[in-house]
Amino acid sequence: MAGRVERTAIGIDLGTTYSCVAAWFDKIIPNQQGNKITPSCVAWDGMQMLVGEAAKNQITRNTVYGKLL
Repeated sequence: MAGRVERTAIGIDLGTTYSCVAAWFDKIIPNQQGNKITPSCVAWDGMQMLVGEAAKNQITRNTVYGKLL
């Protein structure tokens, strides 16, 4: 046997409401805002694609009622 190889296991939970990433050493990896869970949302603000917290904050601004896309 050549030697011991240490590796880190990563777990990804892609939930329908929130998503989370964790490493084997019992640490939840925070998102850019420092939160341990990220909303499973995607939105378009007219200029760029938004994901997570930014997309959730756009929900009331780009809701389409009765319009055909």
